Amino acid sequence: MFKMASKIGLAAALSIAASSVFVMPAAAQDVELRIGPDGVRPVIRDRDRDRDRDRYSDRRDRGCSPGEARAAARDEGLRRPEVVRETSRSLTVQGMTRRGPDRITFANRRGCPII
Repeated sequence: MFKMASKIGLAAALSIAASSVFVMPAAAQDVELRIGPDGVRPVIRDRDRDRDRDRYSDRRDRGCSPGEARAAARDEGLRRPEVVRETSRSLTVQGMTRRGPDRITFANRRGCPII
């Protein structure tokens, strides 16, 4: 009787340990079902991405500011940089180098890439 009880206890302990290994962590996504004129459609949302988009949306939309363009021009070697033209697509910065006056044009996007 003792031998049978020990086998049952060992089997129960192993099954509990094995089931705790296979527990899946909670996913960071949500599934939402929307009913509309085109039927039932699943919508998968990532709450972390939505929260980050709401938090940083104003920074992403504004593009390259004149201050960022002047800082990037200083990093490229211009002294006394000054924004001389700003459009919806580009910013032109003029300044001095060792050879004389020079200008750099940056795209009006986040990060101010050089055109």
